[in-house]
Parts: sequence; C-alpha cells; structure tokens
Amino acid sequence: MEETFHTSEYLIVDQLNYHFNEPEAGDVIIFRYPKNPSTFFIKRIIGMPGDTISIDGNVVTITNDEYPNGYVLDEIYTTTMSPNTFLTEELGDREYFVMGDNRDKSSDSRTWGVLQREFIVGRAFLRLFPVTEIDVFPGAYELSGTEIEDIQ
Repeated sequence: MEETFHTSEYLIVDQLNYHFNEPEAGDVIIFRYPKNPSTFFIKRIIGMPGDTISIDGNVVTITNDEYPNGYVLDEIYTTTMSPNTFLTEELGDREYFVMGDNRDKSSDSRTWGVLQREFIVGRAFLRLFPVTEIDVFPGAYELSGTEIEDIQ
C-alpha cells in the first residue's frame, strides 16, 4: 500500500463500523488473507457486490446498476500501474475486489481472486505513528471515474 502506508506504522482499526454498515468503494480495509487467514492484509476496495470489474492493461472499468455502461476508474494508482493486467470479474453477493495502492507490487484480487465479506476485519481508522503522519481515516478518499457514454 505504499505510498499510502509504510512498514512500521501504527494503525488503529475500526472493527465495529462494519457490524452496522457495509464497506464502501474506496475504503481502506484490513482483512484476513483468504489463502492464509492467520495473515492480515491492508488494501483498498475497488469493486462492490454486484459490480463487474474489467482491467484492460492499466484501465480499470467498473460496471454496475448505477453505471450500466461503466465508468473508468480515475485515480493516481491506475496511471502508474503497468499495463499488463487483463481480466474481468463479476462480483456476487458479499464479494469485493481489492487492490493495493502500490499496484505493481501488490498481492491483491488480481492475483488471488475476489475477497469474501467474512474475511473483512475492519477499516483503517487512525494512524498514530509516525507522529508526522497522524491521520484519521488514513488513505481515505471517494473513488471517482469518468462515465462511459452510451454510444448509439
């Protein structure tokens, strides 16, 4: 998750919110790695249940009920991503697509598949260390994109 997070940072994880609310696109979450649940990962939610994620090189397109023609994810992390990923993933109920902010060095949904809801522990709530980086909801921002126009 570099440049957003670095090794040795101290984070407080909000484990309560997701008992009352569902995770949202753009949230930085902490979860148990599906292939080894004793290991914890931190990633950003890119796709939500019901979304279709298409990656064509370094262009990430998300299609869902709100955007039936899709929208192209517009974030700095995709512009620096190597154009070598090609996949399409349809997310079912309680399935999320997560990616690390350091896209070229991240082990994420592109590698090991979708993340099931039951593996999500919480969201990054507070960064306490280093003191120069103290932040509430570190790395949080709302995902945005450019809607694909209906060409007919």
